Amino acid sequence: MSDESRPVLVLGGTAEARVLAGRIGPSTIYSLAGRTRSPRLPDCKVRIGPFGGASGLADFIHARQVSAVIDATHPFADTVPLHAAEACAQTGVRRLKLVRAPWRPQPDDRWRSVNDASAAASALAGLRRVFLAIGIQDLGVFAGIRDTWFLVRSVEALGDEVLPLAAYKHIAERGPFTLAEERALLAKHRIEAVVCKNSGGSASYAKLQAARELGIEVVMIERPAMPDGPMVETVEAALAWLA
Repeated sequence: MSDESRPVLVLGGTAEARVLAGRIGPSTIYSLAGRTRSPRLPDCKVRIGPFGGASGLADFIHARQVSAVIDATHPFADTVPLHAAEACAQTGVRRLKLVRAPWRPQPDDRWRSVNDASAAASALAGLRRVFLAIGIQDLGVFAGIRDTWFLVRSVEALGDEVLPLAAYKHIAERGPFTLAEERALLAKHRIEAVVCKNSGGSASYAKLQAARELGIEVVMIERPAMPDGPMVETVEAALAWLA
């Protein structure tokens, strides 16, 4: 089987991954971990669920005769990129990391950069009302903070789930959000600081612009280190690499 007829495996979970998979073609295999209940999917083959570590991914690559792996997972995904690097090393299949450029502070921004969620929690001393714009996966480190009220936003509703926070309000909404919407949200809840991950891109940038205009501090969690290897920041560059 020639490389042209062998499928490309796109490890997804981002808007860029979805667009890329659709651009490559219907023979593409688009893989998701399965954490989101109603993900947006491209028009191609889709698999959902874990591979079973690097060895399981290597077996999948071999069985499906994958020609290339493009890791387009979230910039804060830390396990899948490592598994992809190891699996591609085992199978000799080429690998590319597609990750959007990080945000950079602008004039008048009040950013405090930290390495992880635990450091972000430590940075909130003395703050009474905080917007946790980091989803709901990493909230446990904020559980011991008793004097702060948290606003939490995620794509999916919680149902009967109770978050591990002393005082909070949860909002289930899917972005992108406009600058006016984010400005109104921060003002309505009298937010004193925003905690977010440096995901980059334009879809969720409005909250940072709103914080800048309102003079609100941003505790910015920086990205984890990524495995060595070729890396691009756009779908077009990924398509050029594949070609």
